[in-house]
Amino acid sequence: MPPCDFQPSPYTGPEYSWVQNVRKDLLNPALAAHFTKPVLVHQGHMQWLFDHSGKRYLDLFGGIVTVSVGHCHPKVLAAATEQMRKLWHTTNIYLHPKIHEYAKRLTDTLPGDLKVVYFVNSGSEANDMAMMMARLYTGSFDIVTLRNSFHGASPYAAGLTAHNTWKYNFANGFGIHNALNPDPYRGLWGGHRDCVVQSSRVNESQLVDGVCSSAEKYVEQLDEVFTYSIPKGKLAAFFAESIQGVGGTVQFPVGYLKKAFELARSYGGLCVADEVQSGFGRTGEHFWGFEGHGVVPDIVTMAKSIGNGFPLAAVVTTPAVAHTMSKALHFNTFGGNPISSAVGISVLDTIQEDKTQENCHKLGPYFLRRLAELRDKYPIVGDVRGKGLMLGVEMVEDKTTRKPLSAQKIMALWDALKDNGVLVGRGGYYGQVFRIKPPMCITQADVDFAVDVFQCVLDQACSEA
Repeated sequence: MPPCDFQPSPYTGPEYSWVQNVRKDLLNPALAAHFTKPVLVHQGHMQWLFDHSGKRYLDLFGGIVTVSVGHCHPKVLAAATEQMRKLWHTTNIYLHPKIHEYAKRLTDTLPGDLKVVYFVNSGSEANDMAMMMARLYTGSFDIVTLRNSFHGASPYAAGLTAHNTWKYNFANGFGIHNALNPDPYRGLWGGHRDCVVQSSRVNESQLVDGVCSSAEKYVEQLDEVFTYSIPKGKLAAFFAESIQGVGGTVQFPVGYLKKAFELARSYGGLCVADEVQSGFGRTGEHFWGFEGHGVVPDIVTMAKSIGNGFPLAAVVTTPAVAHTMSKALHFNTFGGNPISSAVGISVLDTIQEDKTQENCHKLGPYFLRRLAELRDKYPIVGDVRGKGLMLGVEMVEDKTTRKPLSAQKIMALWDALKDNGVLVGRGGYYGQVFRIKPPMCITQADVDFAVDVFQCVLDQACSEA
């Protein structure tokens, strides 16, 4: 394990068994804990987490793609502490400087006419608001998202999310339609993706003038949804993640999103980019994931990395769309409060000063190529993909059929990675994709360590098969 000169403070909290019992008896029973024996996290420092026993872990999941510049980053911590000493909360019925400073700093990162920001508290809340904005602005009701997408779990946003593992049996999703997912690995037509490592199905398509032929076929399917399911010219919005997160780090065929946006606008709809997981430099080449697709959305939703773990989220749109919300009163008690705004400003400063976007751009291709070596060596590694430090490793029973690796085998691998000091997430409908989305401060030594641990765990699993 790479060295770390940080020493955690001694753990003085309740016993592990007591914490487990409280979780079982008093917390949300749907709150699934990661791993067969969950980690009791005590302290964090940059890319490292420490459990109650003092064991150190390389955090490659960043609190579900949320810790952007590092756990307890000293600059962000100082900004929050300084603001807490001055003013915690007033709500925005009064003027306070931080929300105004932050609105300017944040909108300056966005292209075109994306200049009006609404601060909220979570990604689900941001997507809720984007839905409302689009419907009010267009005067239309129907919205289209992609199968395998995740846009939140609140009652309103649950309709956008197209994973039945996240859906309850109650009325939701009225007016929302899910189109065929353009997945170059699992989809009908393979495809080229914007990645230094291509899937085994790349030869099923071709690039013509920078557009993948599979993208054209998926856009035809999207057009059918618009044609058959939506009143003519009455689309409210098309929602898409720049790279699907919970769905398992799925990248679209090259050219798909640009053509999909053009098509959605031809049907009268707004285009919404969900940057909750792919924003703030994580994809490396660009600050926003949608920039890698050559598009400018009408609405952008963002959360997670925006606050490095602090509850903060936002919706940014154009003045014309934003004006729609002035038809009635709208207010968010905590959105853009003084502490969250100070944290948000500090995160932007830290991304720039620590060059975290550049780090993603440099380490992402290196990490992918190292992971591709594992794919080529082990029969259960079906695909590796992603951009920057938003990566996925898809596990399979058989590379030809792409049948997902069984839940039992996945859990054994997941536990073994954790036991060897590497924490990763899981995604995909079957939980078959290891999600690698670390704090953007990791180093090449961390990458090499992580790949060595993956190799050790895969050697053991394949030798027992």
